[in-house]
Amino acid sequence: MDYVFSEDELANFDGKDGNPAYIAVNGTVYDVTNFGAWADGEHQDMVTAGTDATDLFESESPHNTEFLEAVPLAGRFE
Repeated sequence: MDYVFSEDELANFDGKDGNPAYIAVNGTVYDVTNFGAWADGEHQDMVTAGTDATDLFESESPHNTEFLEAVPLAGRFE
């Protein structure tokens, strides 16, 4: 997990047009590409891939951080 994503780089991983779908939560970038709930880079009309989802994840998501333990890591977000 050595790669550090900038905001602009993370935006390229939006899950659209065949791109992988990544989200950042608390400074960690997760690869949600293979999770069916992320079809077309969106999840529950709340979170869009390619973004820092920390605020939404902590305030509105029904998932806790234990859920993220099963998601592959892609890097860090700074």
